[in-house]
Amino acid sequence: MAKKNKRAKSTANPLRRWVRLLLQSKTGTVGFFIVFAVVFVAIFADVLAPYDPEKNNLADMLKPPVWSDGGSSTYILGTDNLGRDILSRIIYGTRISLSVGVFSVVLAGIIGILVGICAGYYGGIIDNILMRIVDSFLAIPSILFILVVLAVFEPGITVLIVVIGLTNWVTYARVVRGEVLSIKEREFVKASRSIGTKNRIIMLRHIFPNIVSSFIVISTLSVASTIILEASLSFLGLGIQPPAVSWGGMLTDGRNYLATNWWLATFPGLAITITVLGIIFLGDWLRDVLDPRIKGRK
Repeated sequence: MAKKNKRAKSTANPLRRWVRLLLQSKTGTVGFFIVFAVVFVAIFADVLAPYDPEKNNLADMLKPPVWSDGGSSTYILGTDNLGRDILSRIIYGTRISLSVGVFSVVLAGIIGILVGICAGYYGGIIDNILMRIVDSFLAIPSILFILVVLAVFEPGITVLIVVIGLTNWVTYARVVRGEVLSIKEREFVKASRSIGTKNRIIMLRHIFPNIVSSFIVISTLSVASTIILEASLSFLGLGIQPPAVSWGGMLTDGRNYLATNWWLATFPGLAITITVLGIIFLGDWLRDVLDPRIKGRK
C-alpha cells in the first residue's frame, strides 16, 4: 500500500508542478486556454457548426451579424456572398489550419532531428555534407520554392503539408546540431561510448531526450507561423482549394466586400490572429519553463 501511495504521489507531483507554473504565468494561461479552445473546436467541428459550411443559400446572401441592422439570430456572424454561414465556415476552417500547422511541423521536425543528430554526433565529412545540404535549402527562398511546387502539383491539404514540411526542416536541423555538439561531450555520453554502447542507442537514449525541450519550443512557435503561411497561400489561391473551407480562402472571398460587408473578412482574420497569439503565448511560456536555468530556480 505504501508503495502504491508513493507511486501515485510521484505521478501527481509533476502534473501539479506544471499546473502551478502555468497559473503563475498570465500569458501562458491565456495561451493555453486559447489553444485548448481551438483544438476543441477543430475536433468537434461537426457537432459545433450549426450549418453545412459548403452549402449555398442565395436567399440569405450577405446577411450581417446578429447585432447589426438587418441581422438575424439564425446567422450569428452573418453570411457570405453565397449565403454560407460565416460561423460554420470559421469552425471548419479551424480543422484545416490546425491540420496543416501540426502535421507539417511534425514532418519538418522528424527530418530536422534526424539530420541534426547525425550531423552533430558523427561530425567530420558527414557533418560537412549534411550542413551543405542545409545551406543549399537556406539559399532558396522558401516562399518561392513553395509557390513553384504548388504551381506544378495540384494544390491540396496533403501537398501543402508536405511542401511546407520540406521547406522548414532546416531550422530544426541547425538547432539540433548545435545542441548535439554540446551534449555529446558530456560525461554520460563519453561513459556510454567507453563501455561499447552502439551509436544509435546513445543517440536514442542519451542525446534525443536532451533535445526534446528545444524541439517542443521551436515546434510550438512554428505551428503559429505555418498557420499564417497556409492562410497566405490560400489567400493567393495556391493553398486549400474550394469547396474545402480555409481561413485564407475566406479572406479571399471577402476582400472585394470590405467597404460594404466588412464581416466577410473581419471574422476569419480575427480567428487567425487569436489562434496565432494563443500559440505564441503558450510557446513563450514553454520556452521559459523548459529553460534549464529557469528550471533550476523553480
